[in-house]
Amino acid sequence: MVGWLVRIRGLVERQRGQGMVEYALILVLVAIVVIAVLTLMGQQIKNVFQDVVQTLQGTPST
Repeated sequence: MVGWLVRIRGLVERQRGQGMVEYALILVLVAIVVIAVLTLMGQQIKNVFQDVVQTLQGTPST
C-alpha cells in the first residue's frame, strides 16, 4: 500500500515539474518576441514617445 502511494506522489510531483517547465518555455518565447519587436520597431517607438513628451512639454514636434 505504501509503495503504491509513493508512486502516485512521484507522478504528481513530475506533473508539477512539467507544468513549471511549460511556463518557463512560454516566458522565454514571450521574451524572444518582445526583444524581436523592440529590435525591429525600436526607433519608431522612440519617436512616438518623444512626440508625446514634446506635446506634454508644449514644444512643437519636428
